[in-house]
Amino acid sequence: MLERESYERISREARQRLHPSITSPHWLILRARRKLFTDWAARVGGERLRILDVGGRIQPYRPLFGSRVHEYYSLDIVPGPFVSVMGSAEGLPFGAGLFDVVICTQMLEFVPSPQKAMDEVHRVLRSGGYLLLSVPAIWPRDSGTDYWRFLPSSLRLLLREFSEVQVAAEGSTITGMLRTLNVALATFTPRMVRPIVRFTVIPALNALAVLLEGLARTDNDQLTANFSALARK
Repeated sequence: MLERESYERISREARQRLHPSITSPHWLILRARRKLFTDWAARVGGERLRILDVGGRIQPYRPLFGSRVHEYYSLDIVPGPFVSVMGSAEGLPFGAGLFDVVICTQMLEFVPSPQKAMDEVHRVLRSGGYLLLSVPAIWPRDSGTDYWRFLPSSLRLLLREFSEVQVAAEGSTITGMLRTLNVALATFTPRMVRPIVRFTVIPALNALAVLLEGLARTDNDQLTANFSALARK
């Protein structure tokens, strides 16, 4: 019974990650990431894809590959109903050139040696395989093992062994500022007030960000909260 509840809870979390409610403080960056990853998944050619999800406890982006998924492996350092292999990103327990796609979202900040992790991803990808990566640039300290934040230049440095690298902001500076304000409100307001904030202030700020981005038409990313990268081996 507990295992089924855990499965259903994580499945619900995955759906909310891919299709967030406007009441979520992460709505702006999650919808931007979904668009990027949808476009990038379509760029990956072939059928019967073998995919590795590093830090894949939730697997929200698996549906983007649809029926083309032949084998899907998820790796994490802790067990879970969707985790198929336990292990570290710095020492992936797979042979070289096995995967068509590696997905790695919002976990590289917890890895002591992100360069080693990206070298391991490069190793397990086949020639021409793709990495879909998402990392934070601005985020409150999450835990005692939260080590890093990333900018476009650091991503290009980490991914320098790949033949092609595209880095994209998950929204402009406008999105970054208002999403950061939303996170601060959701995190630091008194607990009894948070439900009110979630259903009033947060969706209003999300809508304001969309309006301002439409009016400003800016691609300034100096204060972007998150970046995504597509890298091809």
